[in-house]
Amino acid sequence: MIPDYDFSDTVVCVTGAARGIGLTIAQAFAATGAKVCLNDIDEAAVEQATEALRREGREVMAFVADVADPSAVERMFTAIDQRWGQVDVLVNNAGVEPVSSILDHSLADWQRTLDVNLTGTFLCTQQAARRMTGRGGGIINIASIAGKSQPLYLRSAYAASKAGQIGFTKEAAREFASYGVRVNAICPGVIVTPMTEHLRENEAQMARWRSEIPLARLGEADEIAQLCLWLASDAASYVTGAAWHVDGGKNMA
Repeated sequence: MIPDYDFSDTVVCVTGAARGIGLTIAQAFAATGAKVCLNDIDEAAVEQATEALRREGREVMAFVADVADPSAVERMFTAIDQRWGQVDVLVNNAGVEPVSSILDHSLADWQRTLDVNLTGTFLCTQQAARRMTGRGGGIINIASIAGKSQPLYLRSAYAASKAGQIGFTKEAAREFASYGVRVNAICPGVIVTPMTEHLRENEAQMARWRSEIPLARLGEADEIAQLCLWLASDAASYVTGAAWHVDGGKNMA
């Protein structure tokens, strides 16, 4: 259920928006009247997602770009300028999650994870914040409990990138506060998405998760999207530099 948010005068960019959490966030903002740029590297998927929103009467655009590519990121924000003339909210959601032992992790996979998850957040934040400094805005980084207080087995590059993303969130929040730009992070636990589908098919894994999570269930992508809406709204006008757990109580630090 979506509360009565009205983002009809708001331009939102969501990276990694072709599926899963990113798509759900884009759908939630679009449902409140926001103009939304859906970004992804999967052209077919992001175009399909965007077309589905257009059929619902939403004002949206798709932009295929690798967030780790500075030129592509700049072109994306220029396209948003040309289409809508402003950007008010950025959701840095694009990410990769290779699974490998540190002993066997390739340098290429390590570097790609940092490039997308951390450098991509920096590049998009830089472009968005340059446009927000004269008018204010909100930046929301989709991090992970893996980067804060809950290591994930065989995901060293992912954990490192997400810890860096949380640190970057705090520093950006401090720097941009005087411009009226708020920066926050969301740290999901295990969420029902296509990325976790193969793990959710394992009954032993599901039982282990339920035993470790006080609320005894997995999270839904819409529960991440609802926090994004609140953080972008005036209701959260005194909230910046925070990293919010959305994990059913698994981490309470």
